[in-house]
Amino acid sequence: MENFIAHVPTELHFGKGVVDGLGSTALKYGKRALLVYGKGSVLKNGSHKDTKEQLEKNGIEVFEYSGIKPNPVVDDVDAAVKVGQENGVDMVIAVGGGSAIDSAKLISVAIVENCGGWEIMKGERNPIISLPLIAVLTLAATATEMNSVAVIQNHQTMEKIGYRHHTMYPMHSFLDPTYTLSVPRDQTVNGIVDLIAHVLEQYFGQGDASLSDRFSHAIIQEAMEYGPQLLDNPDSYLLRARIMWAATNALNGLTSYGRLNMDGGVHSIGHILSLLYDTAHGATLSIAYPAWMRHLKPRIRERLEKLGENLFNDSSAVNTIEMLEDFFRKLGSPVRLQDVGLGEDKRNELVDRLNKNQCNGRNPDNSLNDSDREAIVDLMLAQ
Repeated sequence: MENFIAHVPTELHFGKGVVDGLGSTALKYGKRALLVYGKGSVLKNGSHKDTKEQLEKNGIEVFEYSGIKPNPVVDDVDAAVKVGQENGVDMVIAVGGGSAIDSAKLISVAIVENCGGWEIMKGERNPIISLPLIAVLTLAATATEMNSVAVIQNHQTMEKIGYRHHTMYPMHSFLDPTYTLSVPRDQTVNGIVDLIAHVLEQYFGQGDASLSDRFSHAIIQEAMEYGPQLLDNPDSYLLRARIMWAATNALNGLTSYGRLNMDGGVHSIGHILSLLYDTAHGATLSIAYPAWMRHLKPRIRERLEKLGENLFNDSSAVNTIEMLEDFFRKLGSPVRLQDVGLGEDKRNELVDRLNKNQCNGRNPDNSLNDSDREAIVDLMLAQ
């Protein structure tokens, strides 16, 4: 078991109506707020209205930046930074899912650093502080509401990468499952897949951490039991709450303590699919994970067997992969590139970009080379 520091400074507010306390919370940090959100769902589910009313009710002046894309781009980050700087904001408020909150994390740092967002993403700056960030979550998926990670893409450099820094933890996150009741089926599926993928990337990380393994198994079991029930009962507050809390715990550190490195190889592959073809993030993961597992099976056999024993009562590595893939398929999530309209004609382009970007995880035992990435692409195409 590796040494670790457990520190998650985010104060999480969970349950019906918790946003009623957002205004008084925000008032602790100042009187001028930059409100960041996406294209439309937050206007329909009431989260934008509730948040803005809370801010204005407490005498906080609101400046807005809308239009954050589902696969967020650094151009929007830089444009929002400009709005924040021109209006001397004291804090950043993000309303939405992972895209809005990830963007807001970077915005909160770049305003203080007075630089472009990509400089931060590439590690060219070492931030000391950021503006206080408050998140209002409307999609159960990424756990960005309780971690210090942001993922952004740059079409000029043809990169989609993640960046982690302690200054990017939200100060407060408000999680009302009511806001997720209107999330469409496909996005709900993507969120379930994403939370499972987050757990797996910790599980296949470097180091022996038995309690973290038990947490991992439990979170995936939660998703596998309640995810299908939610798809059949999308108006269930209780089921929405269970999936939302599972998604938060999938990547807030709980499953990583005791490990040296997580293995983010599958997310790295998925990011390229989103970058090139604007494929939904969750869909990229259900396509890439079974292929990654099949190719790396000789290296991760023991971990696969333990996973299968705990999830499926079957310690066969082969069966574990097949049953996980079957679960994704039953959710309605794609498991082959062809399922999202990508065929053999995209093979070489995809392999080339994966290799140019040196897509990889952080666990050296599972490190990918050019041949590995090519083989994984072929498995993503295999019928």
